[in-house]
Amino acid sequence: MIETHQLLLFIAAGWLLNLTPGPDVLYIVTNALKSGVRAGFVAGFGITAGCFVHIVAAAVGVGALLAASAAAFTALKWVGAAYLLWMGVRMLWARAPAGAAGGADLAAARAAPSAPASLKKVFLGGFWTNVLNPKVAIFFLAFVPQFIAPGTENKAWAFVLLGVLFNINAIPVNAGWALAAAWMARRQGAIQRGMHWLDRVAGAMFIGFGIRLALSERPGA
Repeated sequence: MIETHQLLLFIAAGWLLNLTPGPDVLYIVTNALKSGVRAGFVAGFGITAGCFVHIVAAAVGVGALLAASAAAFTALKWVGAAYLLWMGVRMLWARAPAGAAGGADLAAARAAPSAPASLKKVFLGGFWTNVLNPKVAIFFLAFVPQFIAPGTENKAWAFVLLGVLFNINAIPVNAGWALAAAWMARRQGAIQRGMHWLDRVAGAMFIGFGIRLALSERPGA
């Protein structure tokens, strides 16, 4: 079993890592700014669901395969990079809604994403943004085992438990990003008036993340 001080260190490290800006944080903030705190929460839950896929995959050996096999890592890397680039291009070419500067139109636009289908798309977007990033699998494979005692009988089960704990601890951090972004959107008139430019900025950043992922090398290569 993991010792108490090691467990507290694991929790603290997880919070710090989740506070680091990246594609996941950008996705949460973008959706919260555009569509309100509910969309930000849903984006965070989608990312959390994606993390569970990586946790289970790493526990059964897929993460080890990605770490050991250049071909497997490269294949998933290009799929993930293509997805990020596709999202970025789509955001760059998104058309601003008519009358976006008007109060009634802005309120209607902010209410529209609350429809179940839109929230489903937000959730799935967060899910795939996370799942298609091989570096997340490598991260879990490199980070979690450091906190598993050498004498642990069932290391795979311990890995899953720590991974689940990491994911649960990430939920309040993701919610904090969503709340902060939604708070800014409600109180900053300039942000509301220029909301249609958010897609352009976020799109450019997603393209940057995609290019960086495409140019990255397998850890330990």
